[in-house]
Amino acid sequence: MELRHIRYFLAVAEEQNVTRAAERLGIGQPPLSQQIHALEDEIGVRLFRRTGHGVVLTEAGEVFVVDAKRILADTRLAVEKAQSAGRGEIGQLNIGFTGSAAFNPVVSRLIRTYRQAFPNVTLTLAEGNTAQLLAYLDDGRVDVAFIRLGSQSPAGVQFHHIAIEPMRVVLPATHRLARKRKVDLSELADDPFVLLPREASPTLHDVIVGACSDAGFTPIAGQQAPQLSSVVNLVAAEFGVSLVPASVCQIQVEGVVYHDVAGKGISIRLALASRIEATPAKTANFLETARQFTSSMQ
Repeated sequence: MELRHIRYFLAVAEEQNVTRAAERLGIGQPPLSQQIHALEDEIGVRLFRRTGHGVVLTEAGEVFVVDAKRILADTRLAVEKAQSAGRGEIGQLNIGFTGSAAFNPVVSRLIRTYRQAFPNVTLTLAEGNTAQLLAYLDDGRVDVAFIRLGSQSPAGVQFHHIAIEPMRVVLPATHRLARKRKVDLSELADDPFVLLPREASPTLHDVIVGACSDAGFTPIAGQQAPQLSSVVNLVAAEFGVSLVPASVCQIQVEGVVYHDVAGKGISIRLALASRIEATPAKTANFLETARQFTSSMQ
C-alpha cells in the first residue's frame, strides 16, 4: 500500500464524489477510480458504495478513514521532525567544559542564548579536564567543549575563540602579601605552588610556569590539586599559593584572598573546541551562535 493510495482514498471520502476528488488531486477521473479499486482489492473489502450523486463510505470505509487520517498525520509529523533535525532544531547537543570554564560568565550567557534560539534541543553537560574533554570530543561523547587553549592544536580539532581572561594570584589570608593590592610574582619565588597536574590541564599549568619563569624563577611544586576548585581550597588550607583565571574568584572560600598581578598582565585563552569533520546541523548552529555572540562583544 502506498501513501498516495491513502491520499486518494481520503480525497474521495471527503468529496464524496470521484470526479471532484480527481479535480482536487489534479489527476484524471478514470485513473483515480482505478487506484481506488486497486486499494479495495489489496485490502479485500469495498470502501465505497455508489449512489445517484456520488459515493459514500461503507462501514469498512468508515473504519479505515480514521486510521488513514492518522497515518497521513504521522507521516507529515515524521517529515517535519526529519526536516527540523536536518536544520538542527531538535535533538541532543553534548557540551563539555573544564572546571575553570564553568565560572566564566561568557559561557553561561552563550549557552543561554543558544537555548533561547533552539529551545527544542536537549543539552547535556559534561565536566572534565582538558585532556579528558579532547578525548571525549574525539570519540563523540561531546559535540563541543569549552577548554583553555594552549599553543598545541590536536589533529582533527578546530578551535573558536571565546574570551581572553586575566589571571589572578590566590593567597592564603594569612600570607605575608595578603594585604597588598597587587602582587609581583617574583615575591612568590619561595612559596610552594598548588597546581593541577600538567597532563590534566597542560595550558593552565604552562601559563603559570611560564609566568613564573618570566618573573625569574621556577615555581616550587607543592600539593597537586585534582581540579581547579580544589586549588582554592588547598590554598585556603595553606598548602601554598597559585594563579587562577579571574572568573574563579567567584569561589568565595574563607581563608583566601585574590590579587591582581603587578606589572605586565598574565592571561589565558578560553576557546570552544569542535571536530573538523562534517559537522551536524545542531553543532553548526551552536558554533554559529558562539561566533555571533563573541562578535557582538568585541
